[in-house]
Amino acid sequence: MLVKGRVWKFDHDIDTDQIYPGKYLPLTDKREMARHAMEGTKGGEEFIKSIKKGDIIVAGKNFGCGSSREHAPVAIRGIGVSVIIAKSFARIFRRNSVNTGLPILELEQVEEIQQGDSLEVDIEKGLVKDITQNKEFKAKSVSSLEMEIMKAGGLLAYLKEGVSYE
Repeated sequence: MLVKGRVWKFDHDIDTDQIYPGKYLPLTDKREMARHAMEGTKGGEEFIKSIKKGDIIVAGKNFGCGSSREHAPVAIRGIGVSVIIAKSFARIFRRNSVNTGLPILELEQVEEIQQGDSLEVDIEKGLVKDITQNKEFKAKSVSSLEMEIMKAGGLLAYLKEGVSYE
């Protein structure tokens, strides 16, 4: 899975209420949910207005902390983000991302990547190339099972494909 996109940079401890504010929880249409992705963050309005399909979120540590709402990764995936790269993810957000088919990678050196940089990311190999700065980083890859689930488009799609328990 090779993706290219522009960086949208966010800080540490971005919680699920910032990613997808609670007042929108009654929404069920994924396109409508996507219109509110990252709305509660600093720079969220510009993000919603200017994001392009394939763009990449880069964030600090503990991305997705807070509640267990699955709406957060659903909205981010729905708005067209190709991958989230963070120093670390909250445990439940990480699981929800995998289960909804939203690719994620952990990278220690996120501080070196700047807002607006162009990245090329090999999600399977965990290679992050900052084309703007001519730098390359090695991210911590997800497990092979998590990668299979994300490549299938999420847990439900993965299970529909059939799983062998031999």
